[in-house]
Amino acid sequence: MKAIQAWITIVIILFITVEAFQWVKGFILPLPIYVLAGAFLAIASNYDKGIGSMFRQGTGKEEKLSQTATLDESINVLKEQNDNSSSLLSKE
Repeated sequence: MKAIQAWITIVIILFITVEAFQWVKGFILPLPIYVLAGAFLAIASNYDKGIGSMFRQGTGKEEKLSQTATLDESINVLKEQNDNSSSLLSKE
């Protein structure tokens, strides 16, 4: 008797699982929900990089370097190296 109850319980659980899987498989969200979800993920993943800095109160002591400043420093280093090498060549 207990074996039959266990068998019926297992069959019912499998039936419910298969029906739930078919319902989820056929469930389609409208496009605007996908767009909003994508925008939310983009904002959440980039919060610290851009939008978060607008909302944070800074002390004003932070020095912000741009990519151009780094490039200018690299050019200055290269010019110094070039000047040093040309002065070494002229001495020879």
